[in-house]
Amino acid sequence: MESKEYLDVNRLSWNNRVEAHVNSDFYNMEGFLKGETSLKQIELGLLGDVKGKKILHLQCHFGQDTISLSRMGADVIGIDLSDKAIEKAREIATQLNVDTKFICCDIFDLPKHLDEQFDIVFTSYGTIGWLPDMNKWADIVARYKKPEGKFVFVEFHPAVWMYDDDFKGINYNYFNMGPIIEIETGTYADKTADITQKYIMWNHGMSEVVNSLISSGLRIDRMEEYNYSPYPCFKHTIKADKDKYFIESFGDKFPLVYAIVAS
Repeated sequence: MESKEYLDVNRLSWNNRVEAHVNSDFYNMEGFLKGETSLKQIELGLLGDVKGKKILHLQCHFGQDTISLSRMGADVIGIDLSDKAIEKAREIATQLNVDTKFICCDIFDLPKHLDEQFDIVFTSYGTIGWLPDMNKWADIVARYKKPEGKFVFVEFHPAVWMYDDDFKGINYNYFNMGPIIEIETGTYADKTADITQKYIMWNHGMSEVVNSLISSGLRIDRMEEYNYSPYPCFKHTIKADKDKYFIESFGDKFPLVYAIVAS
């Protein structure tokens, strides 16, 4: 598959979601504009004190987490493929009078747009599935992390993506067997939204991710797995606690999220 094809399809897909996401209860813009953070306890614990830190946030969508990091005292740049998402992110940053910066580009093209290094490179929740090549991804992470800096990565567990949307059976390969092309009605943030979009994704098993980071020269300092999602973004979720959701049929027996800290 030509890179321009998947980029064009996915850019359109994410552009199509922005309005529904901004207006959804899922993203809670009302609370966010009043000062609530969009960051969850998993990433907050791994990031630590970010005051005064330079942070690069990869695949930032419309910038809530990026702006949340700015509110915590960090100097942050967010990157995303979707021009409509970045336009909205800049609009929100202006509205809130924060100095968060945003760049609209494919992250593999980031060296054409940005030439500096960061104390922390950060990305989270539903990001790497949009990328075909984990080695190129890890090289970007290594390129932008200061030698003494760290990479903080939180992502949905690859086992989740094996299942059909109703979690009744295994429909997809755990391993990266090439592009997965789907058409979706609604969106994870609002399943009743009157939108339809095509998208192209890839599954990436744990070893593929870890080995790509090692190959790029990074050292894995910490790896964690969690039996819950902080978001009710999947079908048939049940709330176990604040920001803690299980898949109903799996309960607390199944990994839904994992995290890596690398230096």
